[in-house]
Amino acid sequence: MVRGVMLSNPSVFALALLAALCIGLSKSGFSGLSMVSVVLFADLYGPKVSVGLALPLLIAADLMAYPAFLKYGSWRSVWKMLAPALLGIAVGWWVLGGISETAARRAIGLCVLSMVALQSIRRWQPGLFDRLAESQGFGLGAGVLGGFATMLANAAGPVVQLYLMARKIPKMELIGIGARFFLLINLIKVPLNARLALITSESLLENARLLPAVAVGIFGGKWLLGQVPQVAFERMLVLFSALAGLRLIFW
Repeated sequence: MVRGVMLSNPSVFALALLAALCIGLSKSGFSGLSMVSVVLFADLYGPKVSVGLALPLLIAADLMAYPAFLKYGSWRSVWKMLAPALLGIAVGWWVLGGISETAARRAIGLCVLSMVALQSIRRWQPGLFDRLAESQGFGLGAGVLGGFATMLANAAGPVVQLYLMARKIPKMELIGIGARFFLLINLIKVPLNARLALITSESLLENARLLPAVAVGIFGGKWLLGQVPQVAFERMLVLFSALAGLRLIFW
């Protein structure tokens, strides 16, 4: 496991490029791949360093994806989610600043497993998920959990998507709202990460080396969507994410 910011070993750096590729692919339709990038970056760079290192890559991906969905969704839905998300971000920032590397690793693992659990409930227990979505406080809870997960591990994608799906929002509208929401939230997180010294000149240099893989993921993802069976792919990602989350916690 590598703990430096700049990776020099070619085979290890190839894994970092794979993680950056997953960020791009996650913005182009393979949303579950965001969990892969979280786990790989935490393993390669260290849990806390990886949070700040991934953020500029996520913002770059958001800026590339956002124009493609301008005609879908609106900012009105974003404002409704913003207040509870900011509360979650504040809690996550406080926790991230005060915990050790080991505790951060376990917390990221728990965030990953929480996202896996939500995805699994939606897929295999849709009735239970619908009842959960209709319960009082679901929106507030989803917002706070999403804010906390995005600050602590850049891992809020699944919970935000599930919240929007529970509102019966059409697919393209959902993608458009998500593009706006994450662009805004990730920009808000920049000074918070910088305050914790998680974004540095060295980490930005590493971002420059990884950025091409993000672009390849975004522009290649649309083509890949037509080549890969979506159901089998999602099941594989849920299994991988569960194992990876457990690894972060226990190994």
